[in-house]
Amino acid sequence: MECQRWLPLEANPDVMNQFMQQLGLLPSWQFGDVFGTDPELLSLVPRPVCSILLLFPVTEKYEAFKQEEEAKIKADGQKVAPKVYFMKQTISNACGTIGLIHALANNRDKLEFETNSVMKTFLDNSTPLNPEEKAKYLENDESIRVTHEFSAQEGQTEAPSLDEKVDLHFITFVNVDGCLYELDGRKPFPINHGSTTADNFLEDAVQVCKKFMQRDPDELRFTVVALHKP
Repeated sequence: MECQRWLPLEANPDVMNQFMQQLGLLPSWQFGDVFGTDPELLSLVPRPVCSILLLFPVTEKYEAFKQEEEAKIKADGQKVAPKVYFMKQTISNACGTIGLIHALANNRDKLEFETNSVMKTFLDNSTPLNPEEKAKYLENDESIRVTHEFSAQEGQTEAPSLDEKVDLHFITFVNVDGCLYELDGRKPFPINHGSTTADNFLEDAVQVCKKFMQRDPDELRFTVVALHKP
């Protein structure tokens, strides 16, 4: 069976906010741009921040690093808290929606949802599942798919065709029990980047984002978005 293919989501906070609110997230937290990685620009980001999304180009350098990282973690092991919500990506171009789900699912103690909303129901039902089962559950969720397709066409740039190859990818950073986790549905497991705090989370997550940028210094196609209190 051919895997599903969705239109890619734009790294546009307005689109993300509209998308999530249509699925039932109340606007007590909102997505906003992070305009740069230096301290002066980070100081402009409203606090607190509970999640960071990074959009980056998938290059040969990145793929080589990804394989090395995976092999090292499999050899050395890592600690991952059982409560980390992590899902695999089985739908082509769904990384934006999966990134948003990772951001919301790992901050449910802070966020508010409309009762019986699409997203609240999705999170309630998918949380007990393993990463592969979560992916299958998303494949079968028609409400999220339809809302994703609508939002993917709402951006400032024209959405590519379904057949066009997209080499940009979304991942999410969250703080779970004082550890900074990178959540990427193309990877076999969450990546634990070490300790963090609610106060330092933005700076700690951006330090990891900068490593992505340093690996591909000729690339400019990086976008960082924060989920913060408005």
